[in-house]
Amino acid sequence: MNKKFYTFVAIVATTFAGIAPVMAQQSGTVNDTVILGAGPGYSSEVYYNLATGAKAAVVRDKWDIAFRTSIMSASIITNDGSGVVLYTSKTKASGWAAWSAADTTGFNTWKPLYNSLKDWEMGAFNTYSKGLFDYGWGTYNLDTHYLAGDSIYVLKLRSGELIKLLIVKKASTLNTYTIRYAGLDNSNEHLAVEVNCSPYTSKNFVGYSFTENAIVDFEPAVASSWDLLFTKYKGLSGTTPYTFTGVLSNYNTGVARYSPVSLDFVAYDAALIDSSRSKIGADWKKVKSDFSAYDITPSTVYFIKDKLGNIHKLIFKEFDMPTGRVVFEKQMLFTTGVDEKVKSGFNAAIYPNPVSDVMNLVVNPGKSKSVLITLIDLSGRSVVTKRYDLQSDDLSTLQIPVHELKSGLYMVKIQNGVNVISRKVVVNN
Repeated sequence: MNKKFYTFVAIVATTFAGIAPVMAQQSGTVNDTVILGAGPGYSSEVYYNLATGAKAAVVRDKWDIAFRTSIMSASIITNDGSGVVLYTSKTKASGWAAWSAADTTGFNTWKPLYNSLKDWEMGAFNTYSKGLFDYGWGTYNLDTHYLAGDSIYVLKLRSGELIKLLIVKKASTLNTYTIRYAGLDNSNEHLAVEVNCSPYTSKNFVGYSFTENAIVDFEPAVASSWDLLFTKYKGLSGTTPYTFTGVLSNYNTGVARYSPVSLDFVAYDAALIDSSRSKIGADWKKVKSDFSAYDITPSTVYFIKDKLGNIHKLIFKEFDMPTGRVVFEKQMLFTTGVDEKVKSGFNAAIYPNPVSDVMNLVVNPGKSKSVLITLIDLSGRSVVTKRYDLQSDDLSTLQIPVHELKSGLYMVKIQNGVNVISRKVVVNN
């Protein structure tokens, strides 16, 4: 490896440390459809990958509660979109004596608990978490390193049946939960059921069905393979609990919503991207006054940052209530470049950045003797296009004037034969 290549690596490391995603040119927008099944209950939920369009559908009504599979998490959620409701008194009670003596009379006057709309880590069972070592359903024991359950719950199942439930413990090092449940009169008791999360750590959650008395592996795709979940979930309409049909975001998926804007709007602010679980939610549609159908909320655009940092633009086009059909338009605007296929040593770096007069583009052309340089503004318009002849065995620094461009963010597309690299530059004139 020659000295000039080492110099190039140093320039790249210095210039692009901390720089945000770069643009990948796409052929245009893509229309896609997700179908949730016959309404109004909608039998399925769909896990969706924005980059590939891959869909993984599953019957939604298969589980009652679900445990986060991460060994570092204590989140427990309910299948609230399928009618599961959780109740507990705020009184902490632990031990077998407390279980036997638990008074569930009048439980329906207790406040129903639902999963947080903001954070998957705040499931319904975590509602009364106090932070630090208190996770809502139990507390962390510094001696055993287990989480010990201290709350007795009443759970209304999908079937409407009522049971009494205690999350006995989580053995953190083993990644197992132990649960105890029975009828409200202590009939049909299951004393110590173990839920082992270890075989399911490629998924976010693993479920449990009290009807089947069994673990349910309900997520049809590994956690890293989906961005959005089209489903039903519980939220508040004013102060009244309501079951919504909408879209939830995966862990590490962020969303920015703009409304009202023109549908060709692209000037989103990355700082406004929010990783809340229900940032898209259900308000992209509004029910008609006669409840016969839904209208799409006009002039609304979403920008979604997936787990790899790619930015996708999404516009909802249609929601058909009888079939649960969702039609939307999507376009990938930016990509991190993680999957770039840089061949034969082809690479590039920009300095200074921001730039106000002349942009220096350092190119390692590899085996090619020319590159095509295109500057693209945020509307997708090419403002500069020029071909440069280069030495094939050396670094080249191209000086590209930018003093006539308006201030703003631009993408620099560097094309070398079939290989394309994109870089971001801020022009400050």
